[in-house]
Amino acid sequence: MATRREFLGASSALFGTVLVGGATGLPSSASGAAKTALLQRPIPSSGEMVPVIGMGTSGSFQVSPNGPEYQALKEVLNRFVDGGGKIIDTAPTYGNAEDNLGTLFRASGLRPRTFIATKLSGVSGVEQGLEQFASTLRRLGTDKVELLQVHNLGDWKTQLEVARRLKAEGKIRYVGLTHYVESAQDQLADAVQASKPDFLQINYSVRQRGAEKRVFPLAKQLGVAVLANRNFEDGALFDRVQGKSLPSWAAEAGVTSWAQMFLKFALSHDAVTVVIPATGKPDRQSDNLKAGLGPMLTQKQKADLVALVG
Repeated sequence: MATRREFLGASSALFGTVLVGGATGLPSSASGAAKTALLQRPIPSSGEMVPVIGMGTSGSFQVSPNGPEYQALKEVLNRFVDGGGKIIDTAPTYGNAEDNLGTLFRASGLRPRTFIATKLSGVSGVEQGLEQFASTLRRLGTDKVELLQVHNLGDWKTQLEVARRLKAEGKIRYVGLTHYVESAQDQLADAVQASKPDFLQINYSVRQRGAEKRVFPLAKQLGVAVLANRNFEDGALFDRVQGKSLPSWAAEAGVTSWAQMFLKFALSHDAVTVVIPATGKPDRQSDNLKAGLGPMLTQKQKADLVALVG
């Protein structure tokens, strides 16, 4: 979007950030020391630490393998991993996203440095769930994944049992439930309360804060990790700030772009484990990663942002 490109360029001139690490574009000291590590948070069910900036693949990885967008994805993936990112969220129903991700893994050798979160999506019954998972492994070119989620609560009781069966067999390490809209918040909360998965995934952003009511308190109570999706509201948040300057306190929060601001807003809730913004642009990948550095937003800063964007 034009707004995001403008702020990326303007912020570089304004703050004069020193960048090292080639493709990563992450800030470091002027002396050229190693880049600052991304903030990490624990997965409550295991204590495993994961970087707070993840990556989604819906839309961004659904491209022709013969086009320029696919070529850009090579750098998107390299910057993500080199910059300290780890969790990559995908699904078998995201067109050819799993195929493209698998091909990129085979070419780059980066699979061992990632944490794949995929889904059981649009299936019903045990056999369909198992068949879809086997297909996913083939498409991704791997023999196991880290997280298997039941997409949008479809046939969730049966599919969660499928996922737990696969976990017992050592083919996955964590199970989860997902949704992506405000209207499904209570439905997701009820399912999480009944089943206590390792992860849940839900939308959370400056203007869509329904998860704060039930989902987030329940996740904290039960020890469930949270993947927050739609942090940019499918780009709508950038339209809301078209022509607006960052708040005067942005530098105090280590923020140099609106994308970082929106991601830090989501991460500033203590129930959120990881945000998973999707992008097919290398420069935006580098920018997103910077949201995992420095302080999170204070309650006052969050309130100011809600007032500004709302």
